[in-house]
Amino acid sequence: MGLVDDLAVGALMRVEVDGRPLCLARTSDGAIHAFDGLCTHEQTDLTEGELIGHEIECPQHGSRFDVRTGEATELPAEIPVHVYPVIVRAGGLYVDVSDHG
Repeated sequence: MGLVDDLAVGALMRVEVDGRPLCLARTSDGAIHAFDGLCTHEQTDLTEGELIGHEIECPQHGSRFDVRTGEATELPAEIPVHVYPVIVRAGGLYVDVSDHG
């Protein structure tokens, strides 16, 4: 999918896995998180938003989601985004979407 070094701390990256748009985010602790790339409120691309701590803020209406759990933490979104396990192997990034058919 990509290399760990391709994603700087604080950065967001749009990727597609098995036809599913995802957003990758690297938080200040160096952890890489993968979650649905579209806001559950109005399907806006979350990679156009801002990473604030462990939350992604949607650029359209300011909804926020915890990138670790997917929980909607700020209205107007109420439905969480799915989060996916990120596997780092030999400097490469892999996202497991198998549990979300």
